[in-house]
Amino acid sequence: MQELMARHGTGNQQNPEQQKAQDEAKREAEERRQMMLTQILSSEARERLARIALVKPDKARGVEDVLLRAAQTGQIVEKVSEERLISLLEQINSQTTKRTKVTIQRRRGVDDD
Repeated sequence: MQELMARHGTGNQQNPEQQKAQDEAKREAEERRQMMLTQILSSEARERLARIALVKPDKARGVEDVLLRAAQTGQIVEKVSEERLISLLEQINSQTTKRTKVTIQRRRGVDDD
């Protein structure tokens, strides 16, 4: 029984070479991504995006995705300034802001008139 479990368990796991290759591919993809962002963002915009990434990494990643897609489709012809990045952030915030509604229901007591 243990022998069957051992064989079955190793079938799902990756060997160390495959894991290392995947890690290397992820690292190279991230380096390419950062190089592309360096080319399309001004230094001030990169700093602002880095500060956003410290607080909200998922939001910064989404903004990076939007910028990279725009650059790949040719919508960005010059470096993105900090002001343009701020306006893009404001647009994204207005689209993704969650609207919350608070409803207060008062309980009616026995001695309410």
